[in-house]
This record gives sequence, structure tokens and C-alpha cells, in this order.
Amino acid sequence: MERVVITGMGVISPLGHDVETFWSRLVRGESGIAHIEHLDTSRQKVQIAGAVKEFDANALFGAKEARRLDRFCQFALAAADQAISQSGLDLDQIDHERMGVYVGSGIGGIQTLMNQSGTLSSRGPERVSPTLVPMMIPNMAAALISIKYKALGSTLAPVTACSIGNTAIGEAFFNIQAGRSDIIIAGGSEAALTDISLASFANATALSSRNEEPGRASRPFDADRDGFVMAEGAGILILESLSHALSRGAVILGEVIGYGASSDAYHMVATPEDGSGAARAMKLALTEAKLTPADVDVISAHATSTVIGDRSETAAIKQVFGEEAYRIPVTANKSMTGHMLGASGGAEAVALVKSLQEGIIPPTINLDHADPACDLDYVPNEARSAKLRIGMSNSFGFGGHNSAVILKRYENE
Repeated sequence: MERVVITGMGVISPLGHDVETFWSRLVRGESGIAHIEHLDTSRQKVQIAGAVKEFDANALFGAKEARRLDRFCQFALAAADQAISQSGLDLDQIDHERMGVYVGSGIGGIQTLMNQSGTLSSRGPERVSPTLVPMMIPNMAAALISIKYKALGSTLAPVTACSIGNTAIGEAFFNIQAGRSDIIIAGGSEAALTDISLASFANATALSSRNEEPGRASRPFDADRDGFVMAEGAGILILESLSHALSRGAVILGEVIGYGASSDAYHMVATPEDGSGAARAMKLALTEAKLTPADVDVISAHATSTVIGDRSETAAIKQVFGEEAYRIPVTANKSMTGHMLGASGGAEAVALVKSLQEGIIPPTINLDHADPACDLDYVPNEARSAKLRIGMSNSFGFGGHNSAVILKRYENE
């Protein structure tokens, strides 16, 4: 079985448009959540989000090409370009038939759909763009990355809601581990900060309405939380077989050693209070990695800042780790980024790689008064230095999709 390593990473996020900016702001405990500027929110219940600001698609792609790309594809391509650049891959020297792309999106090009729906209503069917469908379908980020880098191998666009990033990384891990691919570009992208998405989530009472304190709105595990904060962005990793990476002298950033996936089979949007589905995914990841609970040094929680979600994940961690659960630090990146939906898992995997490399755990900010049902060590409000070797990252999605990946600081054993 091939070992699977990480050789490149890219991020577009509310905290910055590159890995180092994103990471440094996470470590400082800065919030990327602010009042929404690109929409008229005067009639919206919720007026805050983790928007990606100052993203210049025209500068990156040219004005003509940018117009042909929905924002979620722009994010994915930009993050993939960062990851490819860091990886040092010589695209003229690789076997393109053994290079794949596993990049998904939960909602796809919803802004393009809404724009063209407006065109249909106001100007008639003859004015609807013929590029509507290819711009909006969720697989297009993976397709465009594949086209750009001539990745002729396995291409997959998982749609497992907010579990997408981990699903993509985990399934890519299995593929490379089995020897079917040398390289897979993996992660997720999302750009769903639209009027209709915001209204729908708000009317479902899923979002924080702390409009006057945007930086304090996302507060996982805190007793005063009142919902999650929508966000957008992309997180992309280059996964590579160890043998391939070593053969070309790549700088190795980390290693993927475990993946587990499960379904709650329970409810369209709610999670079981006992966290049983999430626990199954975590247990499977540990089994795949041949680890015991005592081997894990840090957990990057899904932790969206909803009451039932945070309590359910805490219960799941206790089921899986037993007494070790009280020893292992748990961090919640979404306290600073908001919930990047299908992009979350990819971005949080990037953060976990940086944690393992640098021995720093980003804080869970806004954790002032912990929910009594959430009694683990959530690294409140300030980053922490620690000896880190192995970390688990959790991602869960609507429909009961659960996924957990386990990453390891690279050691040339």
C-alpha cells in the first residue's frame, strides 16, 4: 500500500487569499466575519457573513475568462494554482493519466443561477445564457482544474454538503493508497453568499443574528451561541504517493494516514444528539490509520456554532476517545472563518497541516462561557503551543454525511 503525502496547499478564505495569511490570522485569533457589503441586506434577518473580500478575478483570469466562471470556480482555480505552485510539480514531466482531481461544491453556481433566473423573468427565455448550466453545476470546479492541468485520471466532484472537503481528501487518499493514481488535487469550494441562501438559512433559524457584533457571532461550544455564520472560499491540497513525491525530490508538508465516512440515516438537517454517526466515522478513521485514541494529539472540530451540532460532536468525541477526550485539545476554525460550507474541510485540513508542522493550535475564539454539555478542552480564545504529531479533522453535512481524516506530521520512516 502506498503512503499518501501532502505536497501543496492553497486557500481562498475570509481570512486571506493565501495559506500564510490565512494561517497567521487563525493563530492570532482574528475573525473574518463582517457586515455583508455585496448584497442589499436591509430586508434580511441576518446581515453578516465570512465573505472573501478584495478577490480580483479579472486580475487572476482576465476579464473575459472571469465572466465565464462562477465565483465558486474562480475560488477553486485560484486555490488549486497556489497548491500546484507550492508542490513544485513539473507538469511536463508527470504522467497525466495518473493525475486526478477530487474537488466538490455543496451548492455550485447558485449566483449564476439566480442571475439567469432574473434574466428569464425580465427579458424572456431567448436571453438566458447558453453557459448557465456549465457555469452552475457543482462538478465544474473539478472539471476546470482538470482541464487547466491536463489531469487525465480519475476526476470526482463529491456532493456531501459540508463534509465535501474531507470526502474529497479521504477518497483521494484511498485511490492513491491503492496505487491507482500518483497525484490527486483534492478539496472543496463554495460561493453561496446570495440573497436566497441567506434568507433560507435565516428563516430556518440556523444562522446567528448577532448583526451588531459580527466578530463575536460565531462562537462554537459557547453557551450564548445562536447559530452559525455563512462564509465562502476554497481549500485545496495536492495529495501524492510518497514514492512519486520522493522520486522528484518534493518538499513534503504532511501525510494522510486515515479516513472514515458514515451516514447518520437519521434526518435531513439534524444530527443525532448522541453523535453516533460522527463517532462511527471517527472510529473508522482511527482503524484505517491503525491508531488508538491515545495517539491523537489534536482534533479540528466541525463545530459550526449550533447548539445541537456542537453538543452532538462533543458527545461523539467522548464516545470515541473515552477519558482521552479530556486530554486532547479541540479547536474550532469556524469561530474565525465562519462556515465555508463545502469549502470548510479543505481549508481546515490546510490549517491542521500547519498546526502539525509548527506545533501551534489555533484558538476557538468567542468561547467565554462554555455550554455545560460541552466540557472538553476547546483551546479558548488564545492559540497554544504543543507537541503535535497526529491530528484528526471532522466534517459533517446536511443529510447525515460524516467524514473524518487523520493527518500526521511527515516523518521519513
